[in-house]
Amino acid sequence: MVYVTKKDGETSSSLFYRFSKKIQHSGVLREAKKRQFYKRNENRLKRKLSAIFRFEKKKEVAKAKKMGLI
Repeated sequence: MVYVTKKDGETSSSLFYRFSKKIQHSGVLREAKKRQFYKRNENRLKRKLSAIFRFEKKKEVAKAKKMGLI
């Protein structure tokens, strides 16, 4: 839990700014966004094939850029 108290002479906008910075640094938002949707674990073969596909696609795109097609 993140707590922020208002300092003397501090505006509400600067208080909100300090609060949002503390939230970002604490990792609360990142954790909440990560837990927002349930993600089933993929099996090892599916992850491996997906990684190979992405690698090949990157090579293909790089080759097309070199040839001036993209």
